[in-house]
Amino acid sequence: MILQSFRMALSSIFASKMRSFLTMLGIIIGVIAVVVLISLVNGATDSVTSEIEGLGSNLLSVTIIDRDRQLSMDEIEAIRDQSAAIGFVAPNLTQPAVAKSGTKTYSATVQGTTPDYMTIGSLTVEYGRFLKTPDQADQTNVAVIGAEVADDLFGRRTVVGETISVAGRQLVIIGVLAEGDSAFSGTDQKVIVPYSTAQRMFFSHKLNSFFAAAVDSQSVDQAERELENALLATFRQNDDAFRILNQASILDVMDSVLGTLSLLLGGIAGISLLVGGIGIMNIMLVSVSERTREIGIRKAIGASRGRILMQFLIESMVISIMGGIIGILISGAMLRIVSIIADMAFSMTPDVIALAVGFSVFVGVIFGLYPANKASRLHPIQALRTE
Repeated sequence: MILQSFRMALSSIFASKMRSFLTMLGIIIGVIAVVVLISLVNGATDSVTSEIEGLGSNLLSVTIIDRDRQLSMDEIEAIRDQSAAIGFVAPNLTQPAVAKSGTKTYSATVQGTTPDYMTIGSLTVEYGRFLKTPDQADQTNVAVIGAEVADDLFGRRTVVGETISVAGRQLVIIGVLAEGDSAFSGTDQKVIVPYSTAQRMFFSHKLNSFFAAAVDSQSVDQAERELENALLATFRQNDDAFRILNQASILDVMDSVLGTLSLLLGGIAGISLLVGGIGIMNIMLVSVSERTREIGIRKAIGASRGRILMQFLIESMVISIMGGIIGILISGAMLRIVSIIADMAFSMTPDVIALAVGFSVFVGVIFGLYPANKASRLHPIQALRTE
């Protein structure tokens, strides 16, 4: 009986192709809105999450806000030595500057730091070496440059031993970082020098920010507490004098925000499906009116109320599901195009497809129920009298 009802539903749908397509159009647009918007949010969530996770789940970033009381290298190293949970610390003195080599120039970011920065930032040196403790102690004029800096100034990356000029100071290149291989963004555009050298270059002896890394990902909370307690003691219990950013906490917040955004956009897109469902209800009511005599004949020859109800309900579901399938296919094509244009991975996940199909079935059933019930309640004698 159900198979026959499906055949009759398809026959009725294809008998009025244009009207059926226009009815499906609301569902198609609604499904596209649901699938594309949620997939875009999911893709953006994955991208942001991977960026934050790339910074390291055991990374702590400290910014000193109090300008009257600055920390020294000795103080942050003392904090590291007194903490069982903090494994590494590295100062961060960053300034924009123009790097020169012959007639070529490059607008780089000069960063003064210490050897521990390599471990904290998960840096990989492609050529040469990274900073060492004697470089920091002797204030040597050496630099480790990013891949883009090497490409723009020299047209190659085998530049260890070459010299560049930054802020009026000649720096000998001791290493070139691997392209894009870092927990920190913008490494390809950096010129990394010893912290002591950067202080002299930029006439700055204030330590405004530094990075700390816990010994492992399980010790992050303990490291944050110990770091906070040490800084509170240094700044006389003034918690407004500094700010500590925990990458794990940032990740939790981002997950919450993007999850809420996904639900919000999914809800907005779901309204489109409801509008499509109203269109299905409208067409099915018209179909019931047009087929009143047919319903009367079927009832007169023994068709039960349940069978009439099932017939129109299946017809409504078929229209909705067909629209959903078309919408999913179009969504897949759109996401592929967006992925190419945006150079990001956007794809339909099985749960998003299941959500779209589930919405389509739900809309077909809910908005087809009233017209189907109306058709099943028609009295056969009155139906047969209808012209």
